[in-house]
Amino acid sequence: MTTQTDIERARFNMVEQQIRPWDVLDQNVLDLLFEVRREDFVLPQYRSLAFFDMEIPLAADAGAGEQMLSPKLEARMLQELALKPTDRVLEIGTGSGYMTALLAHRAAHVTSVEIKSAYSAQAAERLAAHGIRNVTLEVGDGARGWPRNAPYDVIVLTRSEEHTSELQSH
Repeated sequence: MTTQTDIERARFNMVEQQIRPWDVLDQNVLDLLFEVRREDFVLPQYRSLAFFDMEIPLAADAGAGEQMLSPKLEARMLQELALKPTDRVLEIGTGSGYMTALLAHRAAHVTSVEIKSAYSAQAAERLAAHGIRNVTLEVGDGARGWPRNAPYDVIVLTRSEEHTSELQSH
């Protein structure tokens, strides 16, 4: 049985052994990783993997590219974005909602677009459970732009492999 102490130790180790060595040194980002509980955004069968340096499937039958980013990549992205409290963010690829939650803690508003309605619905439940209200979740293909709620100060592309490989082949 995993105790709360074990979970907090695993979270601490994730931050100190995976994320900080990857040059994520912004203390506000590091503190946020303790505040927003990553394991709450992972399917129950994968919760034991929440603090590992790996991508975690969004669903039991998830296809390629349908995974949460690794913790160090999530943290590095958040640090590099250098969000301001007044920023309006467009996130393409809601996924589990974890990155959405991190963005929402740092920005004024996040519009997050997910192509799969099931993922968007799960993210909505998770975000609501955490009391995150400055997010608008949309279902659709945002890879080619999303004018609704524009203008945006920041655009974050967390997944769109099919379109990325299309662009690379041109």
